Amino acid sequence: MDSITEFEGLNAQQFGASSVPNLGGGSSSSSSSSSSSSSSSSSSNSRYENQKRRDWNTFCQYLKNHRPPLALSRCSGAHVLEFLRYLDQFGKTKVHTPICPFYGHPNPPAPCPCPLRQAWGSLDALIGRLRAAFEENGGIPEANPFGARAIRLYLREVRDVQSKARGISYEKKKRKRPQQQILPPPTGA
Repeated sequence: MDSITEFEGLNAQQFGASSVPNLGGGSSSSSSSSSSSSSSSSSSNSRYENQKRRDWNTFCQYLKNHRPPLALSRCSGAHVLEFLRYLDQFGKTKVHTPICPFYGHPNPPAPCPCPLRQAWGSLDALIGRLRAAFEENGGIPEANPFGARAIRLYLREVRDVQSKARGISYEKKKRKRPQQQILPPPTGA
């Protein structure tokens, strides 16, 4: 039941409830209780690995339900873009249009009819997990559709549009380098 929290409006004819993962990366209390009981086994996976598996299963299910059905070997960056746009209908992030009076405001004071979309950070993390899963499932790194230039450009465009529409900066944070301890010079004997 925890796996369908991101997709409340999902068409049941397209995906069965058991095959619809939570693409946002969140977890619920029911999954955390079961993970603690299985953590004693050596085969327990990390949260990231579980999410990657669910994302991969969702993408494969999407390809199976594609009209006409699409084999993974024939999947291209264009199909991945189609999948990302399809996911937008299940998004929970308000993205204001330029004509909206709240365009550029991170915390609008009133509701507006602007569309809900998948957040850029969620899409970026999703592509990272799917890119890794593709190669783990036998895909050739050079033919990875999740690493296509069109995907990187799309994600950059989504980030820029959401940044302007929501008034939120997505500036890359500079990593702090760990300071090396400076040892005092040895004292003479």
